[in-house]
Amino acid sequence: MVVQVSATPVLAGRDDELRRLTGAVRSAPGGERVLVVSGEPGSGKSALLEAAAVVAGELGQRVLQAAGSESEAGLAFAGLHQLLRPVLAAADALLPGQRAALLGAVGLGTPPGRPDPWEVGLAVLTLLSDLGDQAPLCVVVDDAQWLDRASLDVLSFVARRLEGEPVTLLVAARDGEPLPGLDQFAPRIVLEPLDAGAATRVLAAQPVTLTAWARQQVLDQAAGNPLALRELARAAAADPAVLDPAPGPFPVGDRLEGLFGAHLDALPEATRQALLLLAAADAADPARYVSAVLPATDEVWLPARRAALVRPAGDRLVFRHPLIRSAVYHRASFADRRAAHLRLAAALTDEPDRRAWHLAAVAVPPDPAAAAELERTADRARRRGGHAAAAAALERAASLAASRADAARLLLAAAGAAAFTGDLGWVERLADSARSLSDDPAVERAATLLAGQLTSLTAEHDVAFSTLALIARATLERDPEAALAALSWAAVVCFYSGSSPMRSELRALLAGLPSGTDDVAAAWTAVVSEPFTGRADAVAGLPSLVEAVRDRPDRLVMVAIVAWLLDEPVLAARTFDDAFALWRTTGPLPNGLGCAAALAYLERGRWSQAHVVCDDVTAVGQATGLVHAVACADAVRAMVSASQGDTARARELAEGALTAVDPEASRSVAAYARRALGAAAAVEGDHETAYQQYRSLFEADGTPTHYHACYAAVPELAAAAARTGHGREAELIVEQSEKDLGNEVSPRLAALFQRARALLAEPEHAEGHFKAALADAALAPWPFERAQTLLEYAEWMRRRRRIAEARPLLTAALEVFRRLGARPWIERAQGELRASGMDVVEAVPDAIARLSPQQQQIVQLAARGLTNREIGDRLFLSPRTVGSHLYRTFPKLGVTTRAQLRDLLG
Repeated sequence: MVVQVSATPVLAGRDDELRRLTGAVRSAPGGERVLVVSGEPGSGKSALLEAAAVVAGELGQRVLQAAGSESEAGLAFAGLHQLLRPVLAAADALLPGQRAALLGAVGLGTPPGRPDPWEVGLAVLTLLSDLGDQAPLCVVVDDAQWLDRASLDVLSFVARRLEGEPVTLLVAARDGEPLPGLDQFAPRIVLEPLDAGAATRVLAAQPVTLTAWARQQVLDQAAGNPLALRELARAAAADPAVLDPAPGPFPVGDRLEGLFGAHLDALPEATRQALLLLAAADAADPARYVSAVLPATDEVWLPARRAALVRPAGDRLVFRHPLIRSAVYHRASFADRRAAHLRLAAALTDEPDRRAWHLAAVAVPPDPAAAAELERTADRARRRGGHAAAAAALERAASLAASRADAARLLLAAAGAAAFTGDLGWVERLADSARSLSDDPAVERAATLLAGQLTSLTAEHDVAFSTLALIARATLERDPEAALAALSWAAVVCFYSGSSPMRSELRALLAGLPSGTDDVAAAWTAVVSEPFTGRADAVAGLPSLVEAVRDRPDRLVMVAIVAWLLDEPVLAARTFDDAFALWRTTGPLPNGLGCAAALAYLERGRWSQAHVVCDDVTAVGQATGLVHAVACADAVRAMVSASQGDTARARELAEGALTAVDPEASRSVAAYARRALGAAAAVEGDHETAYQQYRSLFEADGTPTHYHACYAAVPELAAAAARTGHGREAELIVEQSEKDLGNEVSPRLAALFQRARALLAEPEHAEGHFKAALADAALAPWPFERAQTLLEYAEWMRRRRRIAEARPLLTAALEVFRRLGARPWIERAQGELRASGMDVVEAVPDAIARLSPQQQQIVQLAARGLTNREIGDRLFLSPRTVGSHLYRTFPKLGVTTRAQLRDLLG
């Protein structure tokens, strides 16, 4: 029997997916703003995006489109240039710094230093928001798996901030290909193989005539892949013998490429050569330079169009599918491919980076000239913030180097650039390759140090410490700077793990260093591993350390962490602020160290900012597989959530952190998670569980499980113990803590220990401890801890019927709790005030506590007089998003103008 199939094209079997995409395009602000479509090659991703783009156009929306390209995956911001090229003129309306960053990133201007991805992301977000004011915007990105990393990072930044914007982002990528930054939050539509009915409909739509046997073979071999269905049907109609009769699904890969190649053999030689040029280029902007080498005659392209190998896209031709390009390219001889790339390179006189990659594509090693071009390309990429592109260029340059020594040098440089991407596997592979090419001990040490640095940010603490300690021992005498570099990262591992043996070994190695070796790194290493030894001298040296590294954000972060560990939170928070501001123009933040900043902001009472920092750490950690960093961020977020009364969220985050790491090996994360769980239980009135969680922070003899993270929980331990009959056990822990620290105890911890003693003391003896805890404003830089002490002292006073004395303390505590949004503590303070005879009305600042952390930040900045654009610039949001948040929050706060907002917040 012969079946005549229809020529009507359909998206059979994709009704639900298409409905969801077009629903996102049609939805008002508040609906789905971002969707990712994934599936195997040929599953229909591009067709779905094209259909959604048509709907957007019919609705009067402006459509911006881009497609990732293998040949441009190593070019920083190439995808962004392709996407924004039609609307770059609108960048003139941006703030000068944003405009300079954006134009510099896409190569149309000279950036002030290296454009920071955050600044570029904010510029793109603002540009899209401004365009959305004119008409809703639909941004469509196909083949995102080939998008250059810098562009993908910007899109991820924008995607996370589209709430309230008239912008829809639709992205397609091959199944199994990671999309760092998008994978963690963007809803994903996965295109599964078509079922039998849908596959039959797709096959029926093909303009070919098949026998019943051939039709069944196509259905079986295509295994539900729409592209395979179409191509196999066409091939079977021409020659059924091309179908492999072997059982099993027909693989999408080399064999399907071979089918495309069969079409090529029938084409004229001129057409094949034109297709090879197009395949070798696959440029985002072919009109700029590819047209200089591509034939313009219809006679050349007509056979390719008739064979359905290419299709028009605006004013240019593109391959109908990437697999066709692959078939065209790989079926050509090396000589033909070389000639194509050289012709393209000759046309790229004003595009040195693309020219370098074309030359490298067909270079035969050794080729030092091509390697030098790539090294210069890497340098330009690095200056523009494209570290992934730089690493890729250096890795390729190494393969073309004239000597093994040069190759090792380039691979080490590539590993150094890759380290800023957080991709541990890539760094390890590059470092291993460098080691294999050189017998130079310096190369071995440098490669091992790079791998050790990134390993220190994972949960493999024993491996990382052993690696770094080995380097330090080997270089202690002949290269103290290298030894100290290794020890400074070993200190990070030591803090994460809380291991006493690691601390002992670190102390011994540090003692062997000569004096005068990198004061900042030496101070960092000493304090991170021993924060309570020599505290007075360390604190005295902090201002000079800050001044010495004022223009070095990486070093500023080190000094900020030292200040935080020494309980100098004002200097710590200010130094973190300075470092983060400087980073926006000079480079990336070291992955994994952000949790220290979050903790500093948490203790300083800047809870919204702590949330923001944790979000950033989580985004980087999830994208690069740094599980330990994510667990740490979750634990810190859990602490804030518990204090704000969101106990379910706190418990979810804390338990997730404890599951992600080994609590015995990562004692810092475990300590913060246990503190969060204890706080959540206390908020819910389960004081026995709270006590057990806090008790788990100390060994049986009262020593802390972590040498820094546990001491601050002593008052909470005492509060839970006083309610559950564990008072004597808690007293022993307080005594042991005071004994451990002795004269090295910070004023903050001394005050916290006094608060704990007050809570555990007999009522008649408590007041002296309360007064000591509040003396000399020791807790002033820690507003939440001081407010807790004020509340507990006031509660003690009220029970003694000293109501008049208690009221001002309660009022002061309530003001802090309201500002922080600490709802359980707000309710507790209000209850005490009512019990003391005051008529407490829930004030509007309590409404502020119910705003999201981001909304609280926006409201506070607006109250200070900043414009929407200035607020957006600080918080990496578009002005429209800022305005949308203010529009929704003003009614909640009972205000209608910014002047009233200033009065409300003082």
